Amino acid sequence: MSGRLFVIGTGPGNPGQMTPEAQAAVEAATDFFGYGPYLDRLTLRAGQTRHVSDNREELDRAGAALTMAAAGSDVCVVSGGDPGVFAMAAAVCEAIDRGPAEWRGVDLVVLPGITAMLAVAARVGAPLGHDFCAISLSDNLKPWAIIENRLELAARAGFVIALYNPISKARPWQLGKAFELLRQHLPATTPVIFGRAAGRPDERITVQPLDRADADLADMATCVIIGSPETRVIAREGQADLIYTPRFMAGDKR
Repeated sequence: MSGRLFVIGTGPGNPGQMTPEAQAAVEAATDFFGYGPYLDRLTLRAGQTRHVSDNREELDRAGAALTMAAAGSDVCVVSGGDPGVFAMAAAVCEAIDRGPAEWRGVDLVVLPGITAMLAVAARVGAPLGHDFCAISLSDNLKPWAIIENRLELAARAGFVIALYNPISKARPWQLGKAFELLRQHLPATTPVIFGRAAGRPDERITVQPLDRADADLADMATCVIIGSPETRVIAREGQADLIYTPRFMAGDKR
């Protein structure tokens, strides 16, 4: 008889931002598959087992978890943030799509979590208050030319843009290139929010205008939110600025 496979997100890293549903799944599971830093966020009891793998081994991790669940165990695959946003839920579905027939019989439970852009947005106000999109700058799974095209179209369409995986040691140039491209389509004063480790003790939130946005402020723990032409900054004496994108946009209603 098949067991269950939970796919959960730990949220941005603050224990208070992990959902009760995800915590209940942790209580129910016996085995946990994930990248080490994400598994480190869990408090496991005796008899619960960690299966740690590298962050670039998503399909192998998903397959190992499905094999164990198909054999009858209650298994948990752990992501940071929300498991469905650039994370393990898609890898598990892809493994099921490609894998043996018995994996399709596994009781799969994907539980939503709080993703990084939501945590960063909450720190500064409401920059995602109107239409927005999320784009990963990693070209490990798609060509850079596609990323550039999506950035340009999103900026021209007036979306607020949340950038995931903005920079790494192997990709030190891509965020800077993204800023260069966006400067061709957005006002110089467009706010750029660098949200590093939002909600964690080492949190760092920095806001700069697009014309002076410094890519060196970001690392792989950073989510970058770039406003639209409608995004506004409210200066407050003695307090951090508030940034929001108005819900109403005037225009042709055809």
